[in-house]
Amino acid sequence: MDEFKACNLDYFPENILIDVLSYLSVRELVRAGRVCKRWNRLVKDQRLWRFVDLTAWKGVTSRILWLLLRHYLGCGLRCLRLRGLLLSARGGTFLSESWLRAVSTKCPRLSKLYLLHADLRSLQGCQLLPTSLQVLELRGCELPREFFNQTSPSPDQERAEATSSVGAQQQGRHRKGLGSPSGIGIGRLVLNNVPSFTDQHLKSLTSWERLSRLELRDTFRVTANGIRKCAAKDGVYGVEGLSRLKFLEIGITGRQGYQLQMASLGLGAGWLGLEELSLGGKEVGPGLLCASRLKNLKCLCLWACTLSEMQIVRSCRLLRGLSRLEFLDVAFQPKQSPPAVEGEGGGSGEEQDKEEAAGVDNSNDENNTVDMNDPIPSLRRSLADLLPSCTLVFTNCSVQISAD
Repeated sequence: MDEFKACNLDYFPENILIDVLSYLSVRELVRAGRVCKRWNRLVKDQRLWRFVDLTAWKGVTSRILWLLLRHYLGCGLRCLRLRGLLLSARGGTFLSESWLRAVSTKCPRLSKLYLLHADLRSLQGCQLLPTSLQVLELRGCELPREFFNQTSPSPDQERAEATSSVGAQQQGRHRKGLGSPSGIGIGRLVLNNVPSFTDQHLKSLTSWERLSRLELRDTFRVTANGIRKCAAKDGVYGVEGLSRLKFLEIGITGRQGYQLQMASLGLGAGWLGLEELSLGGKEVGPGLLCASRLKNLKCLCLWACTLSEMQIVRSCRLLRGLSRLEFLDVAFQPKQSPPAVEGEGGGSGEEQDKEEAAGVDNSNDENNTVDMNDPIPSLRRSLADLLPSCTLVFTNCSVQISAD
């Protein structure tokens, strides 16, 4: 017992102490660094500052951000999550241009930035963000009008374009539309409940060269016409629009009674190169009507909606190239079968009830074994016949049974 009493944290190796400190929050880490000089040195280890989440720290101000950047954040930072002051009674500017430039210099490996309730209207544009970013997620943020625009060209470049020939001007515009290799390198953009995001912002994204994933959730100002204009299509000077986009998500689940824009109708333009599509909420129905125009579509995800079996079968009949079909939080409406009449179908209703009670399956397909995770076995069998090489996934789905 005396040996255990004499043992304390000073005898532990530094690797074990760092593993223990990794379970602390950012605020607790800062406090732990004040215990002693050894702990102060261990807390500054970059293995503890790879994934920094400040959304739970409600008292974060610009002064605290500068303190963290000067003493703790460094080359080990990979992911940063911040909560702004948009819904706070204090208000004020949270992110400054000087702080973002300092992050770009001191944290060259920062690849993901998550902003919650941040007011970005004081920033000139997203070109101030770290150039190492690959994922940008905005939730409940306010954006300026020109936030997603690329860096404007210098006056010398504008004069050179003005004096060049017509063909050179058109080629320069095409090059400018595609963006330069040293421009914005974000490959995934997530916009969740950003009311200020409009069709003009969406059009600015066509200049992002590396954008391959775009997720629009509860972006109420995006219309079908705006999505149709940004669709990747063959133009005079090659492929125009969001030509590198492989994954697109459109979903509206909030704001009951809000005027329905049906932005997914813009999919009817037939996006070139779009391989994965995710539809949710009020956008599922219009999106299924236009999904047949997507020739390269391989994966389709439907979430947070109510669908009928007939609606799914009719839509998937034209999607022969699907390799994965996923249903997430979907309430299915089974098709209503007419009441059985005695003397029809080769047997009475009592005989059919006996067969069902005995577990007899009259289908000819041996592979159609009933899966308990499938809410509607008949839907699974119909999709298996239409899409034999497609993988079906049901997650947290249910069957909506009417009172009739």
